[in-house]
Amino acid sequence: MGTARKLETFSEYQQPKKSKGLWAKINDVKVGVLPLPLYVVLALIVYGASVYNQLPPDMIGGFAVIMVMGILLGDLGMKIPILKDIGGPAILALLVPSILVFYNLINPASMEAVTTLMKTSNFLYFYISVLVAGSTLGMNRKVLIQGFTRMFIPLVVGTLASVGVGLLVGLLFGYEMKHTFFYIIVPIIGGGIGEGILPLSLGYSQILGDSAESFVSQMIPAAVIGNIVAVICAGMMKRLGESKPELTGNGVLVKTAGGDKMNEETNIDKPVDFSLMGAGVLIACSFFIFGSLAHKFLGIPGPVLMIVAATLVKSLQLMPKKMEQGSYHLYKFISSSLTWPLMVGLGILFIPLDDVVKIITPAYIVICASVVIAMVGTGYFVGKLLKMYPVDAAIVTGCHSGLGGTGDVAILSASNRMSLMPFAQVATRLGGASTVIIATLLMKAFS
Repeated sequence: MGTARKLETFSEYQQPKKSKGLWAKINDVKVGVLPLPLYVVLALIVYGASVYNQLPPDMIGGFAVIMVMGILLGDLGMKIPILKDIGGPAILALLVPSILVFYNLINPASMEAVTTLMKTSNFLYFYISVLVAGSTLGMNRKVLIQGFTRMFIPLVVGTLASVGVGLLVGLLFGYEMKHTFFYIIVPIIGGGIGEGILPLSLGYSQILGDSAESFVSQMIPAAVIGNIVAVICAGMMKRLGESKPELTGNGVLVKTAGGDKMNEETNIDKPVDFSLMGAGVLIACSFFIFGSLAHKFLGIPGPVLMIVAATLVKSLQLMPKKMEQGSYHLYKFISSSLTWPLMVGLGILFIPLDDVVKIITPAYIVICASVVIAMVGTGYFVGKLLKMYPVDAAIVTGCHSGLGGTGDVAILSASNRMSLMPFAQVATRLGGASTVIIATLLMKAFS
């Protein structure tokens, strides 16, 4: 029996494998998660409807336009060498649509549909609510509390140093201190676009009276440049660790026998329950509405109160675990599926190319770079004083100047330190949330 089975197995092994046909090979090519032929068909449908003015001027048409463009640009941004390591998807999803609008290559039907989705339906605000609620409630509570105390000193000193250096360099180049702080430094250290710049834009809007979208185009260039510099710094730290092994824990932050003991899973690792995700929608919307309601009585901007409320609810364990799970899975769905399409919508409506070109000057780039270098350098030296591995402390502190979760991945990938993700999340989320809150309150005080 055993011999017969071996012969049978050998016979099966000897049979030549069938090669894939041309159509199967074409279907293996993906644009995002879509097979190439299906993507082309869907894109042609949307394009044809817009050309013949049959594209619905509502959420359906708006989502169709930004999804078609967002899936393609996000996919290209993750595949193009070099660009993929410096926040390529965000760069392409923001700038390419802006370029198309600048040259009048997006037809009126598409513009109307996207405008309805982004402005009339306030998709931007919904996205912000989901990210704030889901990312906070879904974070491991131990990491939230212990990580903050562990990273508190490097994070605070690094933030103060980056602000001081950024203001000084801005003054040297003739920039007004208020503008440098609120529109260059804060966007870099605010926690990314989704969880930093967008809530900031809402806060600035409530205080200054302009539309939230008008502030987005002023802040995004700084965040993108800051992320690029942070990735470069992470790569340099990696090389320093390779040349001087005594300076790095290779993914361990604290110089103790047991390490930092925080390399455990930080997110809720449970099967997706779609009914719980439905509850997550209500929870996210309620946090946003609570912020707006409390703003009426406290005078503090709604986005700030929304972030504070979510953090307190998580820290005090007031939310049932099942509801946290639903909010987190909704956040993962929205952030993984709709981030690049949202960037497309922002690029189409709120990133006027001529204004962006005016913003980005050599002096502007130097200011952005100085903010990040000060952050990373401070993390290195403070970490060394606190008996942490300075290379790893510098890399984690540098995550405070990246593009949110995307920036964390890019920075830690460039340094081959993915095990530091729990600390990176602390630096990005708590550091970013604190920056948003403080900056919004200061804006209110100085306006």
